[in-house]
Amino acid sequence: MLSKLTAKNQLTLPKKIIKEIGECEYFDIKLEHGQIILTPVKIQRADAVRMKLLALDLTEEDIASAVAWSRES
Repeated sequence: MLSKLTAKNQLTLPKKIIKEIGECEYFDIKLEHGQIILTPVKIQRADAVRMKLLALDLTEEDIASAVAWSRES
């Protein structure tokens, strides 16, 4: 199947492909041996929040404190 790259660097995926993979908003993209590989990714917002909290090294007490502080305002 062919898909045309627009002037804005956008591709339209054929309906047949979307039907097979299911509705998907995000794709992981990588280049391997001159081929572009698109892998559907389902982003879970809660997972993103958990990862951010881990990266910030916040404790449950930190979060409880922040919630209590925000409720005081």
